[in-house]
Amino acid sequence: MATIHKTQTPVSPDDILKFWFEQSTPKQWFTKSQAFDDVISHRFAGSISDALAGRLAAWCERADDNLALILLLDQFTRHIYRDSPSAFAGDAQALCLSQRALERGWLQSCGSLHRRKFMLMPMMHSEDLEVQQTALPLFEQFTDADTLRFAQRHEEIVARFGRFPHRNAALGRPSTDQERAFLQEPGSSF
Repeated sequence: MATIHKTQTPVSPDDILKFWFEQSTPKQWFTKSQAFDDVISHRFAGSISDALAGRLAAWCERADDNLALILLLDQFTRHIYRDSPSAFAGDAQALCLSQRALERGWLQSCGSLHRRKFMLMPMMHSEDLEVQQTALPLFEQFTDADTLRFAQRHEEIVARFGRFPHRNAALGRPSTDQERAFLQEPGSSF
């Protein structure tokens, strides 16, 4: 887990979007890296705390601000709180914001593939099978083949187990024998 830095410097939604989409790479987004986690923590820990506490609710009224809030709650938490329950603490809020992006047409009008992926990512992270199944056509329509493949894999796991067994240790949930066997299978990890 990253060393958590509570910065006092105010961060804007634009700062978050520039960091994620212009100053970072897709490899950094999806590769476990203590150095990258520490950068996120140093720059954004205060904003992540504010988002988790609901102090950035005003950000959900504009498409770009809403996406920045999704990143804080769905992605940045996974980086700075890796392997702990806090990694998933923003999931419910992020899912609501993802659904808002769809309801308000922000997803449909977004011209950036990468931005659309992250607008939808909280649906992929949901342990609710109905959310997973509803999201698959959205991933097919608004993302690429690789992202759809990951979304399908996530849906298969939730359909099979009702949750993501990969989270059990971090969340202090006991694993079933079937989940333990699954976690030992090649390719079971995302």
